[in-house]
Amino acid sequence: MTREQPKSSQLQRWDHYINGASHAPASGNYIDAFDPCAGAAVDQVAAGSAADVDLAVRAAAAAAAAWRDRRPIERGRIMLAIAAKIREKAAHIAAIESRQTGKPAWQSPLEVEVAAQYFEFYGGLANLFHGEVIGLGAGYHSYTTREPFGVVGVITPWNAPINQAARGIAPALAAGNTVVAKPSEFTSASTVELARLACEECGLPPGVFNVVLGEGEACGAALVSHPLVRKVAFTGSVRAGRAISHIAAERLIPLTLELGGKSPNIIFDDADLKQAIPGAVRAFSGNAGQVCLAGSRLLVQTSVHGQVVEALAAAVAAVKVGPQSDAMVGPITTRAQYDRVRSYFEIARQDGARAIVGGNLDARDEWNAGWFVPPTVYAGVTNDMRIAREEIFGPVLVVIPFADEAEAIRIANDTEYGLAAGIWTQNLSRAHRVAAALEAGQIYVNEYQAGGVETPLGGYKNSGYGREKGIEALHHYTQLKCVTIKL
Repeated sequence: MTREQPKSSQLQRWDHYINGASHAPASGNYIDAFDPCAGAAVDQVAAGSAADVDLAVRAAAAAAAAWRDRRPIERGRIMLAIAAKIREKAAHIAAIESRQTGKPAWQSPLEVEVAAQYFEFYGGLANLFHGEVIGLGAGYHSYTTREPFGVVGVITPWNAPINQAARGIAPALAAGNTVVAKPSEFTSASTVELARLACEECGLPPGVFNVVLGEGEACGAALVSHPLVRKVAFTGSVRAGRAISHIAAERLIPLTLELGGKSPNIIFDDADLKQAIPGAVRAFSGNAGQVCLAGSRLLVQTSVHGQVVEALAAAVAAVKVGPQSDAMVGPITTRAQYDRVRSYFEIARQDGARAIVGGNLDARDEWNAGWFVPPTVYAGVTNDMRIAREEIFGPVLVVIPFADEAEAIRIANDTEYGLAAGIWTQNLSRAHRVAAALEAGQIYVNEYQAGGVETPLGGYKNSGYGREKGIEALHHYTQLKCVTIKL
């Protein structure tokens, strides 16, 4: 079943959510949000400004003391209520998510479920996170406490809105911070709905969780610059991460940055190819390749290279793409990103790479106005080519051969990024050796993107710093205080 192109009369407006209520933008202006399956506007989101950010931050600051001082077990109960409400409203939230992202009907509910798991996980941890007593001898009592920063800014991208909003907001709230979230202007709606449900139906006090909408230059920069914001978590591009880092450095506030990736996925000749081939397909084509963790460089040992390439071509050719609810690969979320991904087809041709499947510049005709890119695999690739070094952020895979373990590690680490890496082998010793040698924050063995909300996430090198997810995230949303008393 294909989607109908929405009529202009169906456009829905989304305002900021500040201090427990909707707020129209101070400017009175709105930005169109598009359905990527049809290339047509479906919603309008508030075009925020520094004035809107100031209103939200001051609401969060006013609510900070009471939320900080609330018993952790009470904070946890509210967060568990939010998790339950997300599950109760899962179909509703998923429809909002798909409306602006174009995700297939089967995919959005999975991401909504992960959002619920974040609130469930951190709600359960809210009463567990403590400091420690330090032994200094009989004459002293020394201890540490972990305290919230106060107002935390959470800036999220457009590729997985509800998932990434929950990933940052849930641990921040559990640690006793208040939050001002700034989602992408392209996919704002599900974050606004999350805030509304949390505050109006789950007992989260007004001002504890606020959402400001608008473009990054107008709202994101104002949020990072605001003197009452004490910590920022940002997920997005390296370019935007650098810009935010400059502002934060001037203010001397801490950042968590989860940026880009060009992650290697390594298939050794002893790998179980019945698992590795479909795993490699999912690693680069999931969410239409719009995943910073995507395994977009497939390193294959030469002895099985031909076999892998042949099987990969057949597997990728069978992947269903389109606006249908059962399609495995949906559209690229924004028109600008769609044009960027397609530009790499010509770059690949100039590099001398060979498309074994996909790479068709005329493929747009198949889906009319939708922003679809068929999964594309290039062979004959060397690691110095642009398509092997630059993050494409679309369903494009490059296959690079290697001779032995040492060469695999060298190629894998020869990148400015260090977000994730995959290893496919049945040799346990090799798995540990290679995992230790790879310069990346997440290593997956025999299942790409193994793990869950419990496992920490973050990068090396230009992929950022700090950690999200897991118990580790709570360390990044609190600051440590040491108290020493002479008895």
